[in-house]
Amino acid sequence: MKKHVDFLIIGTGIAGLSYALKVASKGSVCIITKSKADETSTAFAQGGIATVMDALDSHEKHIHDTLVAGDGLCDENVVRFTIEESNDRINELIAWGTEFDRKQSGEFELGREGGHSAHRILHHKDQTGAEIERALLKAVREHPDIELLEGYFAIDLITQHHLGVEVTRRTPDIECFGAYVLNPNTNKIETILAKTTMLATGGNGNVYTNTTNPVVATGDGVAMVYRAKGKVSNMEFIQFHPTGLYNPGEKPCFLISEAVRGAGAKLCTIGGDYFMNRYDPRLELAPRDVVARAIDNEMKITGDDHVFLDCRPISKEEIFHHFPTIYAKCLSIGIDITKDLLPVVPVAHYSCGGIVVDSNACTSIKHLYASGECSCTGLHGANRLASNSLLEALVFSHRASQHAISQVSHIDFCEEVPDWNDEGMVFNEEMILITQSLKEVQTIMSSYVGIVRSNLRLKRAFDRMDIIYKETEDLYNKSVHSVKLAELRNLINVGYLIIKMSMERKENCGLYYNIDNIKKTACHNG
Repeated sequence: MKKHVDFLIIGTGIAGLSYALKVASKGSVCIITKSKADETSTAFAQGGIATVMDALDSHEKHIHDTLVAGDGLCDENVVRFTIEESNDRINELIAWGTEFDRKQSGEFELGREGGHSAHRILHHKDQTGAEIERALLKAVREHPDIELLEGYFAIDLITQHHLGVEVTRRTPDIECFGAYVLNPNTNKIETILAKTTMLATGGNGNVYTNTTNPVVATGDGVAMVYRAKGKVSNMEFIQFHPTGLYNPGEKPCFLISEAVRGAGAKLCTIGGDYFMNRYDPRLELAPRDVVARAIDNEMKITGDDHVFLDCRPISKEEIFHHFPTIYAKCLSIGIDITKDLLPVVPVAHYSCGGIVVDSNACTSIKHLYASGECSCTGLHGANRLASNSLLEALVFSHRASQHAISQVSHIDFCEEVPDWNDEGMVFNEEMILITQSLKEVQTIMSSYVGIVRSNLRLKRAFDRMDIIYKETEDLYNKSVHSVKLAELRNLINVGYLIIKMSMERKENCGLYYNIDNIKKTACHNG
């Protein structure tokens, strides 16, 4: 028995939910998510969403800031239409019930973060993403024409390959017919046929040992598209957030929002040396790649495991009002940020690369869309400007919805798709094989493919990842599928892509820094 749906959506963050609300009146909609619907990267986003609201600000300034942060690799056309369309998309978000902080006058209270030349960050205290997730999920749950399936894991996209047709990366007109999905209630892989499919699967931070991403961020969308021979790009550009809370053993790593530095917090070594003046005239408000490398360098010089963030320049009233979650979290582990120094360390935070899409969020595979962190739109270039990611998801999901609505009536279901064949598969009883391989992958990536890389480190990472890949594929091809095994396979695919694309980049640019690329050259679009 196959399920048929006009619009299949994989993921329940801002990208997937906003898209669902826009296409729901034009056909049947099914959203699947591998965990609880509110366990998304969106829900973890603290800082806010960037848009121009101040009379002293302008779209041109926002465009300029984005291009500067992207270090020459942004697609200027994408930057321009994303920012010019931002106000309409924000107004829709507000109409769906999102509540942003306002002044007593009723005007929006705008924050400022690194790389921005003006105050233009809409926020809901330090829980902006959670507030957006709450509003969108409420609207989706109340919509009579949207089906939401929690705990359903997408194993693979369905293409001509599953019809017995040989597909390579040079094959033109690869088509997506839906997805094979693991049903948690039956532990069976089911077939969902879809006229259109939207990937909104989030990031891949768990390829590293320490990340601010939720545990569900395992690069599933990118890996599925790569296996389906679709185009993936710019995976070498991994943004490490400069200030993750240093609390060994905690996963995910708790994020100390960039807005805290925007409010006046300063970085110093354990010895009390305030160091950002040695790296950038913008000090703590320099772009994240600059701040992260500065911290990394100071830690290498001193041999310390972390640096400190001094929040004491911020008034207690502002901390209690703007950063109550951060204050409460730190207090829970014995740190009062109104008088104590806060230990922080850079952690994997955001992937600027991903599934290549055009201006309508169309991937290189027909009838397949991607939006949010799993996509590569051209907006971020070599480095994401703070708080542009939630905006990107809104804009591209809107454009995808318009395109999908215009196409869906002209697409037929592919009834020739076979059901998943697990004949001869056995249950893998040795979970240690999976958990140990996962630790090895994360150790390899964290040790060799982190903030600062080298040709030797990348070669070593590539060789070791190849061994784990072969072992895991052998296990995968013999086992009844489980979420943990599928996630491991996806993380290996993502790790391979980050390493491979790092090895191919011969110039230091934005987030990418290789000590063997001594001279930085100009980056160009391409």
